[in-house]
Amino acid sequence: MAHGLISDDDVNKVRTATDLVALVGERVPVKPKGREFWCCCPLHQEKTPSFKIDPSTQLWHCFGCGEGGDAFGFVMKADDLSFPEAVRKLAERAHIELAADGRAGTPSSKKRRLKDVCRAAAEFFHLQLMRGKDPGATEARRYLAERGLGGSIPKEWQLGYAPGHGSLVAHLRAQGFAPDELVQANVATFGKNGRLLDRFYGRVMFPISDVHGDVIAFGGRVIGEGNPKYLNTQETPIFHKGQVLYALDAAKAQMTATGTAIVTEGYTDVIAMHQAGLRNAVATLGTALTRNHIRLLARHAGKRIVYIFDGDAAGQRATERALQFIDESVTPESGAKQLDICALCLPDGQDPADYLATHSPDQMSDLIRHAQPLVLFGIERRMARHDRGTAEGRAAALADALDVLAPIKDSILAKDYAVQIAGMLRFREEDVLDQLGRVKKPRRWGEDASAGSDSGASMAPEAQHAPEAAAQTPRISLAERNRLALEREYLAAIACSPVDFIAHAERLMQVKWHDRTHLVIAEAIMQTLMEKLDSSPAEIVGRVAQTCAEAPSILTGRRSYGNAAPADVLRFLSEELAIGDVEEELASMRLAARADGDAEAFSLMVALQERLSEMKNAHRPLS
Repeated sequence: MAHGLISDDDVNKVRTATDLVALVGERVPVKPKGREFWCCCPLHQEKTPSFKIDPSTQLWHCFGCGEGGDAFGFVMKADDLSFPEAVRKLAERAHIELAADGRAGTPSSKKRRLKDVCRAAAEFFHLQLMRGKDPGATEARRYLAERGLGGSIPKEWQLGYAPGHGSLVAHLRAQGFAPDELVQANVATFGKNGRLLDRFYGRVMFPISDVHGDVIAFGGRVIGEGNPKYLNTQETPIFHKGQVLYALDAAKAQMTATGTAIVTEGYTDVIAMHQAGLRNAVATLGTALTRNHIRLLARHAGKRIVYIFDGDAAGQRATERALQFIDESVTPESGAKQLDICALCLPDGQDPADYLATHSPDQMSDLIRHAQPLVLFGIERRMARHDRGTAEGRAAALADALDVLAPIKDSILAKDYAVQIAGMLRFREEDVLDQLGRVKKPRRWGEDASAGSDSGASMAPEAQHAPEAAAQTPRISLAERNRLALEREYLAAIACSPVDFIAHAERLMQVKWHDRTHLVIAEAIMQTLMEKLDSSPAEIVGRVAQTCAEAPSILTGRRSYGNAAPADVLRFLSEELAIGDVEEELASMRLAARADGDAEAFSLMVALQERLSEMKNAHRPLS
């Protein structure tokens, strides 16, 4: 099977070369515990380790957030990547060259080469700014100094100046870079006559780095008048603007230390914030904040994200777009997965750089500390649109405010805010709560949106967690919950012991699954083993995940059975399920017999009861 045109052979090479314990250990400390390794989950904030790594199966599972999978799944969730992107990242880590295919994405060596182009370009631009003698370089230095970006700042942030006139192309060609490499890195472009031209000229340059600190793109600010005011690198094999934040490499440590991420809307805003000691600030790159950005920030900052909006018209539009981030993740019901997304609009239409030019860092810190929850921020802004001195205005304000609560209408938080809205607009609480109940809930993140798009509109990770999915299903009996848990245990045991499972293959297809998802997973496991009998546990989980998104969480959530042999565990679980199926069939027959009084049905019941007794007598507990 092709994975984004990466061959199975290449996928298996990368999987074999990747040690899961070492991979996770690069992000968090892992400690051995018996035959397994444990750590605090890198995917959510916790103080007690609940993240288990099984080196024998190369699978992981977090008992806190419910996620699980193989090495590829870990990188996909930790770095918000697609499967092909995860394979390529781990291939680069293991120094494995993936088979070349014109459509199979960019080989790791090619990506490294494009990063080298960007690094060399950044060094060239910086040298021109610091030592350039032409009038443009002098004007660039004056521009930065007037905005408080002089002194040591250009060196600290590797700011630069792009003179244009083919000077960058000539410099990079002299260093051995090919024309197509310059074009793919988007630092050069072909003119109408086929001549290779500098893409940036007459601009102050802001290098953009990935989370590891490698330069992957540029933002260029025109000096003086001109359009566009900012010219950014276009999408390239190493740069996707909806998944990158300016200065995240410099801010991530302070985000982790403070538990807070600050998001601004400009390069100079970020630099001003960092120079003021607020080193947990980042900026978007000419786009609105995306859900990919939110997930990326949450991994570093934990729970609190403060979005600072400019006071200009663009900033006002951004505040409205930010309301799309209101969903279940902002409510207390989401538990450990709750996000505290706050909003702050600076006074007098200022941006952060302007504000810090006239106010102290402590004053800015105080504003950030008291930033409003995004829900309240949205409610107040919506109500401010209307004349609350008239009945018609208050009714319109109510409808507009409740629209903010629509995504979380069923939560306690929404009901609390609805009561507050009733007080502010002088309506009866019960009327407002009734109207909240009738508000139409919008679609969740990612519905009919492709993952990895510029908008970053893909399914929120919280929506994929089995615990949350279960919480949204109707209340079920204890017996049924035990049955579903037993089915999950059996599937996980199969995935972890495929060699021992062969003897139980027929039993697997006889199970009367109570959850259709479990049936889909069982069929996918059988299909995987039919295609490759010696599939490893990690291969099984990876393949089944392509059929069922919930599979990794289920197949890696196996409990410990002490020293019991895998074959005995499989035998025990399959017998438990078989006994349950017969008991269920017997109960159904008893109900039918009472209704019909059928003598033949009674004799069948007696035979089935004898069979059940034999099964129970033969059923041996695990030692």
